[in-house]
Amino acid sequence: MSTSLSKDALDQLFLEARTHNAWLDKDVPDSLLTQVWDLARWAPTSMNCNPVRITFVKSAEAKEKLKACLSEGNIEKTMKAPVTAIIAQDPKFYVNMPKLFPSFPGAADLFESSPDLSSETAHRNTTLQGAYFILACRALGLDCGPMSGFDNAKVDDVFFKDSNFKSNFLCNIGYGDSAGLYDRNARPAFDEVCTVL
Repeated sequence: MSTSLSKDALDQLFLEARTHNAWLDKDVPDSLLTQVWDLARWAPTSMNCNPVRITFVKSAEAKEKLKACLSEGNIEKTMKAPVTAIIAQDPKFYVNMPKLFPSFPGAADLFESSPDLSSETAHRNTTLQGAYFILACRALGLDCGPMSGFDNAKVDDVFFKDSNFKSNFLCNIGYGDSAGLYDRNARPAFDEVCTVL
């Protein structure tokens, strides 16, 4: 049976965690990015479909390509972030389902024959996996700055020209500089957004 996490763990994941816009000049090694995925991959997706595809933009060359895809307000913070993750979806995720969901041998055919269902499933579960990814980063001591504010079509053309992947959102990753934080905004209370029936 699971038990509640410690107050320190809850603070790190939720209560004290912030969306960062400024970054310390500190490298994020590839080995740590591997650990992030090795943690995030165990979170649930429908029928274990796992449609997310993550591209880590680290090199100066890759950052310059990404820069041309960003809205003006996102350029500086993204160029200074040690890593930017492109959270994308593979619309043909279902080709892996015989391995990932062997208990339903017809899963791949089901999605391949229904483009609308496949697209909806890919988008929903990629978004879920992007959220798990943020929590995995935080759990391993990294800060995140998830964002929209970019041209999806340009990103897809620049980074995914040789595949059919589709970008969902971007997430800057590194060690945040608290000097760049904004005041924390309010969140809705339980009775403002939740209903128990």
